[in-house]
Amino acid sequence: MSYCTLDDLLDVFGEAEILQLTDRDGDTVPDAGYIVAVLADVDAEIDGYLRVRYALPLSAIPNRLRALACDMARYRCYPLAAPEAVRQRYEDARSYLKDLAAGRAQLDLPTPPTAASDTGSPAYSAPTRLWDVDALVDF
Repeated sequence: MSYCTLDDLLDVFGEAEILQLTDRDGDTVPDAGYIVAVLADVDAEIDGYLRVRYALPLSAIPNRLRALACDMARYRCYPLAAPEAVRQRYEDARSYLKDLAAGRAQLDLPTPPTAASDTGSPAYSAPTRLWDVDALVDF
């Protein structure tokens, strides 16, 4: 599961900026292959921080994490030097991910529902015993 999508990038930063950054062949359409590669890199970087404290894949993507992924993807789309504001948002995202990994911050994840019959004991079943104490007395 990707932490953000092209649609997320378009919603947050606008079509003009994303098109300018991702239209590699000049056809006025974002280059899907390039975007997939950038988003995969961002996902891998985020997973590296999250796997320290969270089971992956996450059951849901919190809005805060989606926003961080958008900032990171935008930064990675700049071919040479990103503007200072873009670089700072990327650094802030990485700082927050480091805080998550260290336990200084926490994701707002939905808690899974618990079963009503859950008593905390493991459920088990086994076949009927073939040998018991009475069968082994004369052995």
